[in-house]
Amino acid sequence: MRIGILLCLLFTSSVHAATKPNIVFILADDLGYGDVACYNSESKVPTPYLDQLAVDGMRFTDAHSPSTVCTPTRYSIMTGQMAFRLNYPGVFTGVGGPCLIAKDRLTLPGMLRDKGYETAMFGKWHIGMTFLDKNGKMIHARQPAQNTDHTIKINPGVEAVRRIDYSRAVLDAPIHRGFDHFFGTVCCPTTDWLYAFMDGDRIPVPPTRLLDKSSLPKHAWSFDCRQGLIAPDFDHEEVDMVFLKKSLEFLDKHSKEYPEKPFFLFHSLQAVHLPSFPGKDFHGKTQAGPHGDFIFEFDDIVGQLLQKLESLGLTENTLVIVTSDNGPEVGTVINMREKHQHNGARPWRGMKRDNWEGGHRVPMIVRWPGKVEAGSISDQTVCLTDMMATCAAIVDTRLPNDAAEDSFNILPILLGKTKEDVRDFTLHQTMSLKLAIRNGDWKYLDHKGSGGNNYGRGKLKRFNLPDKTPDAPGQLYNMKSDPGETTNLYFKHPEVVKKLKNQLEQFKKSGRSAPVR
Repeated sequence: MRIGILLCLLFTSSVHAATKPNIVFILADDLGYGDVACYNSESKVPTPYLDQLAVDGMRFTDAHSPSTVCTPTRYSIMTGQMAFRLNYPGVFTGVGGPCLIAKDRLTLPGMLRDKGYETAMFGKWHIGMTFLDKNGKMIHARQPAQNTDHTIKINPGVEAVRRIDYSRAVLDAPIHRGFDHFFGTVCCPTTDWLYAFMDGDRIPVPPTRLLDKSSLPKHAWSFDCRQGLIAPDFDHEEVDMVFLKKSLEFLDKHSKEYPEKPFFLFHSLQAVHLPSFPGKDFHGKTQAGPHGDFIFEFDDIVGQLLQKLESLGLTENTLVIVTSDNGPEVGTVINMREKHQHNGARPWRGMKRDNWEGGHRVPMIVRWPGKVEAGSISDQTVCLTDMMATCAAIVDTRLPNDAAEDSFNILPILLGKTKEDVRDFTLHQTMSLKLAIRNGDWKYLDHKGSGGNNYGRGKLKRFNLPDKTPDAPGQLYNMKSDPGETTNLYFKHPEVVKKLKNQLEQFKKSGRSAPVR
């Protein structure tokens, strides 16, 4: 009798595990809303695989990255918590750290691993790591990238990398924050002080020399590349092909060895972050220059991942999410508009670093055959912090109140079960911790200006709009009547300003914007 009960339980467990969907999360770097053809009818770059994914799934028109730059967005995706709550400005470079994710904090991959998933990440981490020197002492300092001094003779970024003892494991790599497997880079792959790949929690092939920048392509999008230390096996133009190879190998191996076990794959690309170095196979593939080729490469990578799922018979039971960590970079927007009449931020105001929509409204496409209606479009406001609560709902687990404090469950939207707003309020932040809050058609920015870029100087001057309310300490826009954020209604609707500012302060004070569970 007991054996029969045990067999029944094992069978039930196996069936339940098999019904859990695989989850593939593909994150572009600096891919703008207007960089994807199905979002921008005036795009000069073909994105056939992303366009087809939208045909097969759901396209979100009001999706937002948690922040306007890399590090805080990635932290928030992994934890479901807005990064401004850590009071850490800026982004990491080199051996910057420690990891922003506390050791005892529940993470998205950790939660899924607890529910029986195999979890893997390939690509850019950029949430901080702890490196040790030969004496076992920590090297890093929490220094924002914008404060790095590029003018002194001995560069502190390079010297910190020189101090690494590569025989010692990193203490807080992704495999210590919920992932079973990791292969990738510590920070931005091709614009850093450390050009080397990490496998697990070690760098097997350490850097040996300073990067010779004269060996790299030279064009309008090839700047923003620090002269760091580079490993012999590191090729700036082929980084994303290395990441892709690892993800494809993982899918092959997992499908063969653990066909009954669900997996979570986080594929985190370099594309399309500056410098725009598309792989050699993608040179000249578009009529929109090297950056256009880079966007095309990103689309092709998405296509190869989708084709692999299809060839392994995994398409039907796999939830695929493709999105970006923030809006398009300043240099790419300026040069693409000048040279190719392509606006990666279209139709929004602002770009990367800005709290205006162009800085954080991102493309987001979701496919889940049989669950998500093909060809559907959602205009609901969602945020990438919602990954955690949504995945928790998918695997039927309850999140504790000390986790995912800013994460909402958007599963009802994906399944077409609701037309009611899942989010009443959505928070936005910049790298300097400037904050904004969205409520329906209203958006309140608790600061003057963009909160990021300086539109009073250089080439950004041409994008500057006249400020008709220079005395206003904040900004209020109606996103329905004024999606371009051209008319500040701060003084015309003081009651709305008061309501949103009070709500923002409440969310800051309470430590959460999601309901208590």
